[in-house]
Amino acid sequence: MPAPALEIVDLQAWYGESHILHNVNLTVNGGEVVTLLGRNGAGRSTTLRAMLGLTGLRKGSIKINGVETIGMATHKIAHLGVGYCPEERGIFSSLSTEENLLLPPSVSKTGRGMSLDEIYAMFPNLAERRNSQGTRLSGGEQQMLAVARILRTGARLLLLDEISEGLAPVIVQALARMILTLKAGGYTIVMVEQNFHFAAPLADRFFVMEHGRIVEAFAASELEAKTPVLHTLLGV
Repeated sequence: MPAPALEIVDLQAWYGESHILHNVNLTVNGGEVVTLLGRNGAGRSTTLRAMLGLTGLRKGSIKINGVETIGMATHKIAHLGVGYCPEERGIFSSLSTEENLLLPPSVSKTGRGMSLDEIYAMFPNLAERRNSQGTRLSGGEQQMLAVARILRTGARLLLLDEISEGLAPVIVQALARMILTLKAGGYTIVMVEQNFHFAAPLADRFFVMEHGRIVEAFAASELEAKTPVLHTLLGV
């Protein structure tokens, strides 16, 4: 049996003196979509950042496809085939859409990244705006570009932080279709989401965080039964 795409055991993380994550345990199998739910400040984004070594001190174990990464530099973790889409997107405003897409190097030893043609087929908006500067794109188009840039690298484990936040419903629907397409293509996705209604139809499993700890974990098949608990923890 292959190793899980991601296996986190007893993860603790700090920002300076602040102890943010407390014994987080999380396993994601290849091809799964998993969502981290929780209120703001619960530790969800820090969990993604800790996977890449972007916090301060980390303790515990983070294995990616069986490889221990807890003591590894961020660029070496990325080269295990990890793509990270942070909440702030990081679009280069002085470059065109296509120049932004051509920037990232490959992080995969085995698989190639998506071609420009494949990207444009998945995101027709970006094809139309291929020569537009990053600053001229709408918020939704910038979000599409941020995700598309990761797909160019060949990463197969995608860490997506609040990609639906503040976007128009038509863009949110396009991002949902994208996630289902990637899932069908065998990508592994870990999403941090405040928008429960966006995440609910997409994820195979859900983890709820509170005060830097995972307090609930359940499969999509249990979603209806867990609704009262989610009302209490999230107010959804």
